Amino acid sequence: MSAALDALQSSPGAGFDQPLDMLEACHERLRRSLALLERLSAHVNTQGADRPAQDAARDVLRYFDLAAPHHHRDEELHLLPLLQADPATQAWAQQVLSDHAQLAQAWAAARPALAGLSQGHWPPAQGAACAQAQWAQWSQALLAHAAWEDAVIYPWVRQQVGPADLHTIGQEMAQRRGVSHASPV
Repeated sequence: MSAALDALQSSPGAGFDQPLDMLEACHERLRRSLALLERLSAHVNTQGADRPAQDAARDVLRYFDLAAPHHHRDEELHLLPLLQADPATQAWAQQVLSDHAQLAQAWAAARPALAGLSQGHWPPAQGAACAQAQWAQWSQALLAHAAWEDAVIYPWVRQQVGPADLHTIGQEMAQRRGVSHASPV
């Protein structure tokens, strides 16, 4: 399980000077986090809430409690206005918002068992199966959403924005996270 954590930590990255690449890299980290969650789900069936399971649960929680909300906020602030401004893509904007709301609700349902596991608590068989089913349902929805954005939304947005727009988006993304963004236009 520790090798899984190492793989997650060495996930691809992009900087604020390339905000669309950064959003795409976030999707790759999301996939890695969900793959870790899938391995964790299998692990607890045989090993229970041991130390590696607790560590993996904390890692998944950290990603989806901290990075994922920033990612959705970035999309909503910077991509949605572009989508909403074009009548041909307004339905996409609504789909993004709807997906984000549904994913947030699914995370709220899936999170408690993961939080308990991070503290060494794992429910008996029926409760464990329910938690794992919630994780699987949420994971599938999240993977489908990210794949759609990668295939449809991000390529369209790349055609709409220029270097100055990207610089502004990157600056604003960095400011929301309290970090400096020093790349030139």
